[in-house]
Amino acid sequence: MNVFDHWALSGVIFVPILGAILLGFVPRAQETAQKSVALLISLVTGGLMVGILARFDYNATDKLQFVTDRRWIDVIHSRYHVGVDGIALPLLALSVFITIACIIYSWDHFPEPHNPKAFLMLLLVLETGMNGTFCAEDLILFFVFFELVLLPMYFMIGVWGGPNRQYAAIKFFLFTLFGSALMILGFLALFFKGGNTFDIPTLVHNGSAIARSTQVLIFAGLFMGFAIKVPMFPFHTWLPDAHTEAPTVGSVILAAVLLKLGTYGFIRIALPVLPYAARRWAPWIGLLAVIGIIYGALGSLAQRDLKRLVAFSSVAHMGFVMLGISTLTSFGLNAAIFGMVAHGLITGMLFFLAGSIAERFNTREISRLGGLLVQAPRLGWILGFCAMASLGLPGLAGFWGEFPAILSAYQPAQGLNIALFRAFMVVAAVGTVLAAGYLLWMYQRTAFGEPSAEFAAIHVHDVHVPEWIAWTPLLLGIVAFGVYPHALFHVTDGAVHGVTAVFTSRAS
Repeated sequence: MNVFDHWALSGVIFVPILGAILLGFVPRAQETAQKSVALLISLVTGGLMVGILARFDYNATDKLQFVTDRRWIDVIHSRYHVGVDGIALPLLALSVFITIACIIYSWDHFPEPHNPKAFLMLLLVLETGMNGTFCAEDLILFFVFFELVLLPMYFMIGVWGGPNRQYAAIKFFLFTLFGSALMILGFLALFFKGGNTFDIPTLVHNGSAIARSTQVLIFAGLFMGFAIKVPMFPFHTWLPDAHTEAPTVGSVILAAVLLKLGTYGFIRIALPVLPYAARRWAPWIGLLAVIGIIYGALGSLAQRDLKRLVAFSSVAHMGFVMLGISTLTSFGLNAAIFGMVAHGLITGMLFFLAGSIAERFNTREISRLGGLLVQAPRLGWILGFCAMASLGLPGLAGFWGEFPAILSAYQPAQGLNIALFRAFMVVAAVGTVLAAGYLLWMYQRTAFGEPSAEFAAIHVHDVHVPEWIAWTPLLLGIVAFGVYPHALFHVTDGAVHGVTAVFTSRAS
């Protein structure tokens, strides 16, 4: 292993937080310098990520690569163990490049109160937490990074959010902290029952030795921690409030990356470590997933606020991800990971667009909007493109996030109730029809027709340079993964087969 392979992953994790510390020494009056330092740090992290993508062995995606395994907290047998495989790699890349897009977008979109320095520092700390979670191979290390994202997002919502920001921030914090408390209890139980270790690969190997009744109880704790973060119905109620009140960049990060920490936790820890419990819990996960799909779609149809509509759509789309996970099949898990990436790109773009529309018209109320294609045609066409991607139009990434997840429910893993999962499949398919309804309704009300009398006389700026720079890679990704999904499935498939081989062979 050369120097780059040894240190690159740690660089991707810690360069952002070191950059946040460096940014703290930039004088508050020098706003351009603050923006430049934050952008430079994010680009350095992106450069390291490109190097990892270039040197990753795509013929061995089931193996951990760029591994660092060193002593950390000996007294509790916890180690600094990081690495990436085909499951973690696309999510890590998503986190890195979404952060770059957010910093570029923020160049002339800083929310009030105007304090770019503090805002960018929080964004960089947030990136360290997200990147670290996707790389951690030790439960304590995973928990530290998993929790690190709470405070930056709390302050982003609570300081720079909308009128009800304090309520939304506290609700977000308390919900996720409650789930984390149960999750850490599950981690402690795994430590004592799984061989006095927090090492995830070791626990995967030792998991079948844990008594079945104990597995089911431990899984309950992990389920609460991860399900609240996803969020699954009925633990989702913090999400619409958090999205509605968060600043634009906060909503993008929350939707594109933070929600994936929960689904990633299911695939990385809960399923392979507790194989018997995974099979016992799978029908309930599938049930809550399809309820979330329908509930999120109906909730979106009822919304009159553009941002809140997109927030409820996240509940529905993450339901498709959890449905794929609940099948316990390689096909379903591949679909789930693809759905995470597709949702990150598409819903991240929708929140970018909602923020830009609100900035131009000083409202997100759909009934007051209209004629966007007349006043800002480029912005209107991009909104239409992203709406089509979100409803699952074939040829765009959203299709491969939904259709395979639905199809995977037709033939779940051996031992699961086939009739029940095929019923889930039918319900999920109905959810796609509802998704088309609320997205087309939203687009028709905001983009078609003539501008409303309230805004007809104002000049609306169309897409400008920072927006083009931030959005173009996301738009290209939506098209590229839609046209050539194998580019992502090839990366995830080997690692996913490694996971399913573990829990399917030991769950019986």
